[in-house]
Amino acid sequence: MAAHMTPEEFRQAGYAVVDWIADYWATLPQRPVTSQDPPGTVAAGLPAGPPVRGEPVEAVLADLDKLVAPGLTHWQHPGFFGYFPANTSGPSVLGDLVSAGLGVQGMLWATGPACTELETVLLDWLADLLDLPARFRSAGRGGGVIQDSASSATLVATLVALHRAAGGRWRQAGVDRRYRVYASTEAHSSVEKAARIAGLGADGVRLIEVDPATRAMSPAALRAAIEADRAAGAVPALVVATVGTTSTTAVDPLPEIGPICAEHGVFLHVDAAYAGAAAVCPELRFGHAGLEYADSYCFDPHKWLLTGFDCDAFWVADAGELVEALTVLPEYLRNAATESGAVIDYRDWQVPLGRRFRALKLWFVLRWYGVEGLREHIRGGVALAAGFADRVRADERFELVADHPYALVCFRLRGPDGPNERLLAAVNATGRIYLTHTRVAGRHTLRLAVGAPQTTQSHVDEAWHLISHTATTLSPPLPRRS
Repeated sequence: MAAHMTPEEFRQAGYAVVDWIADYWATLPQRPVTSQDPPGTVAAGLPAGPPVRGEPVEAVLADLDKLVAPGLTHWQHPGFFGYFPANTSGPSVLGDLVSAGLGVQGMLWATGPACTELETVLLDWLADLLDLPARFRSAGRGGGVIQDSASSATLVATLVALHRAAGGRWRQAGVDRRYRVYASTEAHSSVEKAARIAGLGADGVRLIEVDPATRAMSPAALRAAIEADRAAGAVPALVVATVGTTSTTAVDPLPEIGPICAEHGVFLHVDAAYAGAAAVCPELRFGHAGLEYADSYCFDPHKWLLTGFDCDAFWVADAGELVEALTVLPEYLRNAATESGAVIDYRDWQVPLGRRFRALKLWFVLRWYGVEGLREHIRGGVALAAGFADRVRADERFELVADHPYALVCFRLRGPDGPNERLLAAVNATGRIYLTHTRVAGRHTLRLAVGAPQTTQSHVDEAWHLISHTATTLSPPLPRRS
């Protein structure tokens, strides 16, 4: 029988692993942000099969240095400005370590009472911190739960919306009518994926046009689509409104969308995956105006709130409706606590049965940073992005493509797409910074998202200097604006 790692062996190996992570973080600024190796390099460096006999941790760490780290895109790098942030932090890693060490399976209250109760309280803490409507607190009919991602939150919201729209028949009969889901053309792809998984197909999704200036959903177009579908015999089931869209961080107008949903009895889910974290700052809660109309809401602490992936905070206004839609109770899960009705079984709030103790890393983060520390992190990112936008605005070669209410700046060289495509490729090829792109009104647009934990003013300054200098080398000076 294999020799299990003893507590003392674990202690020594654990010290070595923590040292490796600390050294990795300390050396991040000296590493290229993205891997310089061609596809297949890591796979080619691995042996054909696992070792016949076990190896010491030192051998694994050596291969981390040799094989794994050079083949990574370094999301915590201070020059990482792509996509949205995927923050982690020391407290988060330590919380995950404790969760892994406890090895608790928190599917039921009975299988880990503290796992469930800490999560319930933490989601109430977060709801207070973001000043969410009272209907999302566990003291009433609502409550919160940690999902793995906003994509899963959207799927759960879709399933509950179908349950409601079918008057409860969906649980037994499935999709027995033509149901419709609505989101803006700027909404995340997870809306369509959730509709497909739920059996509605891509045809069940109505993408609503956006205001050309704000890139936010048009309430008039939403109303027209809902009314047209009802007239054609389809059943409007769900509207997904976005606070902080993926391309440009546009904010759908909840004060106008909410009453339309209420009038037609349509479930309203609000996806604030990235931008929700900003609401820890009172001055950055503008996106939550009208949130009192929402039936569910989510944001990702694993994006911008220093909590490692995976951790999406998802709230519902009616937990009973959610449980009714998703609960399945086989005999082997029956227990006295569940039968009493006095506890929460989070298995009924998600798609899978099993669940990790994800609340621990969130607890560690909230305890370590405190409210003021989290606000400082968010405000720092917003200020750095605003300063970068000022540099873009002051350079006649460039234009800002959208507003930057949070910490994402969308910008491009004036003129055709070609120079912008070459600029992005050349900047990323240096390995010093990493940007991604989108299309806004059909135009190739560069995105600079501030938020990596180590990013400072000097890193944003370096990014601008590199972008500006590279633009100069790629093309002759553009004519000055008159």
